[in-house]
Amino acid sequence: MADDKLKFYELFEQLASATQIVNQKPDIPLIERLLGEISAMHRLSKGVTHFYRTPTDELQGKDETMISYDLGVESRPVHTVRFVTKLMSITTMTVYMAVEEPPLTEEELYRVDLTMRTALAFISRNRLQIIAEELAFYDDMGYRNIRSYYNYISWRGQPGGLDNMAAICFNLRHFSIVNDEYGRQTGDAVLMAHYEAVGNMVGQNGIISRLGGDSFVCICSTDTLPKLLEFLNEGSVVFDDKGSRLTISASAGIFVIPKGFAVNNPNDIMGRIMQAYNAAKQGSHGSIVYYSDKLSETREHAKRIQQQFPEALKNGEFKVFFQPKVNTYTGQLSGGEALCRWVRDGRIVPPMDFIPILEETSDICKLDFYMLDQVCRSIRRWLDEGRRAVRISVNLSRRHMVNKRLLETIIEIIDRNKVPHEYIEIELTETTTDVEFKDLQRVVCGLQEQNIYTSVDDFGMGYSSLNLIRVIPWNVLKVDRSFLPLDDEDSTSIRSIMFKHVVAMTKEMGLECIVEGVETPAQLAVLKENSCELAQGFLFDRPLPMEDFEKRLDMQWYHVE
Repeated sequence: MADDKLKFYELFEQLASATQIVNQKPDIPLIERLLGEISAMHRLSKGVTHFYRTPTDELQGKDETMISYDLGVESRPVHTVRFVTKLMSITTMTVYMAVEEPPLTEEELYRVDLTMRTALAFISRNRLQIIAEELAFYDDMGYRNIRSYYNYISWRGQPGGLDNMAAICFNLRHFSIVNDEYGRQTGDAVLMAHYEAVGNMVGQNGIISRLGGDSFVCICSTDTLPKLLEFLNEGSVVFDDKGSRLTISASAGIFVIPKGFAVNNPNDIMGRIMQAYNAAKQGSHGSIVYYSDKLSETREHAKRIQQQFPEALKNGEFKVFFQPKVNTYTGQLSGGEALCRWVRDGRIVPPMDFIPILEETSDICKLDFYMLDQVCRSIRRWLDEGRRAVRISVNLSRRHMVNKRLLETIIEIIDRNKVPHEYIEIELTETTTDVEFKDLQRVVCGLQEQNIYTSVDDFGMGYSSLNLIRVIPWNVLKVDRSFLPLDDEDSTSIRSIMFKHVVAMTKEMGLECIVEGVETPAQLAVLKENSCELAQGFLFDRPLPMEDFEKRLDMQWYHVE
């Protein structure tokens, strides 16, 4: 008996030592072996542990069951221990004996109880640590979160720790369409399937984490990168038990981490991939963009523009230039397009240096409304001076479509300046593929009810061209210059044929048709041949400052052959 007692305390000492290890992975096989030996000493046949995250889970029987020792014989329960933590998680352990075995002695029961409580404390602590990691490093949907990503970088961020690795930030393009067309439940399944596919490619050596919504960051080996980018560009995922597939594409920013790169701050990597990602999302550099020093310089330039914008707007540095619209048969100046020019420190800042940057934020909307107000003031002044006024078109960014009060704001600006509505044309670009048609339709119809003209700009440049003019009742269709035949092309060229059909379709639909980018007499002749009555381009005038445009208004006519 004394020998059994001595052997028990030797085993128990080993068990206590094995279960008290902190900040290291516990030796589970050793712990299970020790529990098995102690169970055998005390004639136990089985040990069953239940872990409940909450008291409610215990009532509902939602548990994690662990059986570390089982002889597989008919047994009866002989002792149960229940352990409740301060966080209200509950762990229970029950031990069993074969039905023919005599009951435990008081001494045996004491030793079994001591062992069970030691084991329960370990199991409870271990499970809580796993739960804490889940709460800290995973979101409610089961995706790794940004903390998980930062934790990975902190462990791998020493010099050389990320050699031959690449960091990526990506967003699934137009994913809201998936939710709209297939439902949120299917959308969630597709998103998880895409995440898991990327995770499988990244492997154990890398990581993928969810930033939120359909945006993710990941780190993978440079060997994996080509295959991963091919998948991000156009990847097909299976999202249900029936094998249903859906192809998803993404915009991605990539930073190939240099050899010996040390991470002093998580933003050393995050800042770079976000810059590349933002460039990718704009689309001007393609949907997949690599970080470079030049890209960083571009970002710094963008920050300066965004910082300067409020003061420049307040100081009236943005000027309205007007490009005339001319009747191709009579040469009469029939209208104009308002174009923005930024005059700063005595020089004109090219539109491409600031318009795309302002498009990244709502600043472009402030500029558009400012331009509309300035145009209305000019028209009001022309009318008050008795000068001939013409209809002026004003461009609005697609960013306005999220503004539910857009229609009311446009009308308020026009009416505040007491401008007759027929002198204003609102020009919306046709490349608004991510805007709900119903919102665009509501605005266009509302403007037409107020006798305000609407035009679709750059027709033919986006995938939704025909649907856009079929669903929405525009007044004017502005044909993109890419349709206009070149001087050395005859009537059988693709451009000539396409141009002829676009103009004919426009007229048949009862829309006013204007062609931009007219630069040569030969192109003007093509417009006349196809009965297109309005033209805009360098053949007549470049965009003009106010004073020069007013001279053209007074002149009224251009020479056309």
